[in-house]
Amino acid sequence: MIKLLSYILSGIFGIILILILLFYHPLQWIALRISYKAHKLVADALNWTVIQSLLLIGTRVVFKKETNLPKNTTLIFAANHQSMFDIPPIIWFLRKHHPKFVAKIELGKGIPSVSINLRGSGAALIDRKDSNQAIKELEEFSKRIQKNNWSAAIFPEGTRSRDGKPKRFFTNGLKTIIKYNPDSYIVPISINNSWKIYRYGKFPLGLFSTIHVTAHEPIPLQNQDVDMALQKLESTIKEHVIV
Repeated sequence: MIKLLSYILSGIFGIILILILLFYHPLQWIALRISYKAHKLVADALNWTVIQSLLLIGTRVVFKKETNLPKNTTLIFAANHQSMFDIPPIIWFLRKHHPKFVAKIELGKGIPSVSINLRGSGAALIDRKDSNQAIKELEEFSKRIQKNNWSAAIFPEGTRSRDGKPKRFFTNGLKTIIKYNPDSYIVPISINNSWKIYRYGKFPLGLFSTIHVTAHEPIPLQNQDVDMALQKLESTIKEHVIV
């Protein structure tokens, strides 16, 4: 019975999600030609709408901050990665900090709303097959967020975990961002249960789970040993991922 319901609700959800992306795509195109602020308002609304659409498959998102985050400074949000639905909560619930993502270059083309958002928001689009391009893009990205007082969002694992178990963290990207933002803070973010949406594969979707997203105590970088800070980041996240 649950499997049959999953097929029905997954089909409805898929159609609604496509309609959401198609609806917000031209709005973003128009907003980008008005101002950064206009585009951000539309992009934030898009991500709020995606979060609400998850209710169609019985999935809700619970966001928690362990403490107030520093204001008027660059933050580096680093999280474990379980599914594409890790991204909307970070954008929406942390919208006051202007998080900009580090993403693979393939996402910059062909996906309604998503691609235009990445290209227009100030994200870093890196080519994993071209180390020179990746380094240069990360350097420009790091300078951009420092100049605009934005924040970075990155998944140090590089790829998502299909069973929720955290993978090895790769820190070169983080170190590049830190190099150009030495006075910033790293904010560990633990994500639980978003992998369960794809527990059966791409279709049907898993139903009735609660995604927990927690922003933990910020780690100051000023006058700190970077390697020790990154070790603390990884251990904090992995301690709070429940599998």
